[in-house]
Amino acid sequence: MRKQLFIVLTAILAISCGEMKKPETQAELFARIDSEIKQNAKGYSTLKEASETIGHRLTGSENGAKAEEYTYNKFKEYGFEDVEYQTFEVEAWSRGTVSVTINEEPVKSVTLGHSPVEAKVTGEIVDMGNGLEADYEAKPGAVEDKIALVYISILEGSPEGLTNLHRSEKTALAIKYGAKGIIIINQVDNGVLLTGTASVTGELIPIPAVCIGMEDGMVLKETLKEGTASATIEMTNNSDMISARNVVATLPGSEILEEIIVIGGHLDSWDLATGAIDNGIGSFAVLDIARAFKANNLHPKRTVKFVMFMGEEQGLFGSRHMVAEALKEGSMDKIKYMMNLDMAGNPIGMNAGGKLENESFFTELGAAIQQQDTIYKNEFSNRSGLHSDHQPFMLEGVPILSVHSNLDRSIYGCYHSDCDDFDLVNEEHMTNTSRFGTMMLYGLANAETLPATKMDSETTKEFMIKNNLKEKLIIGGDWKWEE
Repeated sequence: MRKQLFIVLTAILAISCGEMKKPETQAELFARIDSEIKQNAKGYSTLKEASETIGHRLTGSENGAKAEEYTYNKFKEYGFEDVEYQTFEVEAWSRGTVSVTINEEPVKSVTLGHSPVEAKVTGEIVDMGNGLEADYEAKPGAVEDKIALVYISILEGSPEGLTNLHRSEKTALAIKYGAKGIIIINQVDNGVLLTGTASVTGELIPIPAVCIGMEDGMVLKETLKEGTASATIEMTNNSDMISARNVVATLPGSEILEEIIVIGGHLDSWDLATGAIDNGIGSFAVLDIARAFKANNLHPKRTVKFVMFMGEEQGLFGSRHMVAEALKEGSMDKIKYMMNLDMAGNPIGMNAGGKLENESFFTELGAAIQQQDTIYKNEFSNRSGLHSDHQPFMLEGVPILSVHSNLDRSIYGCYHSDCDDFDLVNEEHMTNTSRFGTMMLYGLANAETLPATKMDSETTKEFMIKNNLKEKLIIGGDWKWEE
């Protein structure tokens, strides 16, 4: 009798223990993640600390090195054993002095990145509208040995259907058509000045490039309608070989270690302010997502690499280096997805760039996130663009993931400008990026089957064409396919 009772009690205990070890459902796991991040999110506080103690994070500068060390130490503090610096050497640019006079009157301006180390040009200003290829084709020879004036975006009243170009691509066209200098008009009210690279390659350009405020620019455009104007652009800058470091924290996969999901955001910023929006809100969210993986004991099937990229602003230097190293080592095929957070925040949906084989994967994952909080709207798109750290991965056929941000649009007026400081950052929005970004990344890294696979070279080429990226890649020297 005692033996039978012992057997029954043992069975009951075994059943009880089995129930205790029952795996979490996805809903339970996401609820646990959500609760922990709401209570312990560190994205906002670490960005605040870095902004106050480091300042800007220009690649190759003393501040940039401090930012690299800061995030390396945070990864270690959060419990990552495998944290490394990925060092690269490049020629990096920094600004010196600039002076712009128009019709002998000084105009407030800022130098665009990779302008010459020293330049002084005087010439007639020619209004080239939006600065697109069609604008130059409509005025053959108009800017040869003159100074081109272009708008940073698409002017109101322009023909329908125009595709805008990056400032570096507009500069490349001005150079192509013989301009001796370029003045770019910003699109933001109240005289805000924009910096950023004017080089498509990350190398020095042969002509000086400057930005002036919208109000000054529109007055100048009116002047040119009635008559002529000349400008003198004088500047000094610095260009030196520097050493910079991507910071990489690796979380080994629990089952498929050889398959890698990269999540990254560029840590570097321009030097006019502290780069809180571009890209503090993205890179420090990546840092907090890494913290959340450790704090919630998340071990997805695939290996995850959390990356703080440096050199994005000056030519995607860090991400290009990471891809080049993977190609050299023969490990590029192991990188199955790249999730990029650049000026991203308060997500309400996902964008999956690449040739999707299972779009419903993302909408179902989004529905699970929406169960935790209906401020996540489960929007979805499948499109691709350029000029951020996903680009080198995408050109190798790697599928891309980013988010639909729901941020206050007014903060983008400070993009690359002297007002891009921490007071623009919304703590709740940063926490939401950590909450929903952690769920997105875990869902992807732990998927039974990934929703897209790496494209071969020909498929990648057709994808670039379909997404209207061929012209931009040709201008930037990144079109690697022979015609």
